Amino acid sequence: MATFRLTDRAAREQAEQQLAPGAARSTAGRGRARPEPEDPLRTAYERDRDRILHAKAFRRLKHKTQVFLHPDGDHFVTRLTHTLQVTQVARSLAAALGLNETLAEAIALGHDVGHSPFGHIGEEALDPYVPGGWHHAAQGVRIVERLEDLNLTWEVRDGVRAHSWKIDPPPTTREAECVRYADRIGYLSHDALDAVRAGVLEPGDLPARAREVFGEPGSQMVGAMIDAVVAGSLADGGRVVMAPGPLEAMHELRAFMFERVYGSEVAAGQKHVAIDVIRRLVEHYLAHPEQIPDSYRDADADTMTQVVDHVTGMTDRYALTTHDRLFGADATNLMRPLLP
Repeated sequence: MATFRLTDRAAREQAEQQLAPGAARSTAGRGRARPEPEDPLRTAYERDRDRILHAKAFRRLKHKTQVFLHPDGDHFVTRLTHTLQVTQVARSLAAALGLNETLAEAIALGHDVGHSPFGHIGEEALDPYVPGGWHHAAQGVRIVERLEDLNLTWEVRDGVRAHSWKIDPPPTTREAECVRYADRIGYLSHDALDAVRAGVLEPGDLPARAREVFGEPGSQMVGAMIDAVVAGSLADGGRVVMAPGPLEAMHELRAFMFERVYGSEVAAGQKHVAIDVIRRLVEHYLAHPEQIPDSYRDADADTMTQVVDHVTGMTDRYALTTHDRLFGADATNLMRPLLP
């Protein structure tokens, strides 16, 4: 009796036909910007997932801020661990709803590759240099399309483009809608845990309604939120949505987190230091574009775009050490670390 059974691309594509009617099929997508020969074993979305996992921008996420600037503790969430948690939640949602898990996984893995150093504070620092403001989602698309030229499928690129609820038009696939919810589920739960770890919150500070509906931050809250999205989506029948009652509780929790955590002095740390570091780096490379590394040189882009590409690609620690080397400064020590 054979120990193994070959499950090649054709078999996997055939299995996709058993997914829910609203699921994306790798054989029915819009394809890639440049056509490629098919892989004998992997579907198109599986190849996209693997390309993102091997991308340099993905590896750099391990040293990029999620919420708390320059934490010393080993247990604070980084942009990489956030991404992995979002991926788990997105796959759980997709599996429960009969959607394409691999497409959801690929979008989730790539959703934050465009983030700057110092998280959303970095976005604020970069806004003056980009007409209409700088956003990590647009930078993520630029990375996968141009800077690393991953030649991903249209569905994955669209999901990266519109993973944020701020982006309009919204994503096209139901799998990308799963990632939108997974992102919010992930950060609300793990950021609350980090806030307790950092001393910003006490365990009982979260809104009573959120604790009643979702339980405590961590696995209990994540599980309850996943259940609420599954129930809401099945009731809606066409979209990935959270049930109305839990959705109101989630909005209340999110408003609380923005008031008490994301805007807190501890979460921001030395916000002015982070903004100053990024803007001084941008101004330096604008004055010395010959110092931009070859990997960020783009003959079709102007100098400002190439400079922003380079600076946003930096990790927190690389931005700090580069700043200190260029300016003979000590921003690294000025950035107050958290000591949980």
